[in-house]
Amino acid sequence: MDPWLIWLIVAGVLIVAEIFTLTAALGMLGAAALITAGSAAAGLSPPFQFLVFTVVATVTVLFVRPIALRHVIQPQTTRFGVDALVGKAAYVVSEVTGMEGRVRIGGEEWTARSYDETLVIPQGTTVDVMEISGSTALVYPRE
Repeated sequence: MDPWLIWLIVAGVLIVAEIFTLTAALGMLGAAALITAGSAAAGLSPPFQFLVFTVVATVTVLFVRPIALRHVIQPQTTRFGVDALVGKAAYVVSEVTGMEGRVRIGGEEWTARSYDETLVIPQGTTVDVMEISGSTALVYPRE
């Protein structure tokens, strides 16, 4: 069997293994094997093929992998769903107490309770959404 075909098979096995592990290391080794397959097809002798594999694998694992992982494993920067409503302004549609009330948040009407159960917030007041509990917004009047 030709050496380039062996390197191509090794590359395929490593890349498929990467799909199951998601470490990015096996993918980099697979890429190194793929480049080595190209050098073997160009006629490089086996010692130089191993040298090409070693150099490319070292460079990709030490330099490219950390950059790739930084782009893949990023903290969530944007909030969505009900988490995005926390901190937004709301308009009191009907009086809000520690037990009941209605507010309008971004065009939608929500049931609401006062964040401080002793407060009564009159209709027409602008409030801040402090927390979302189920389908109820806990609100506090703006200063």
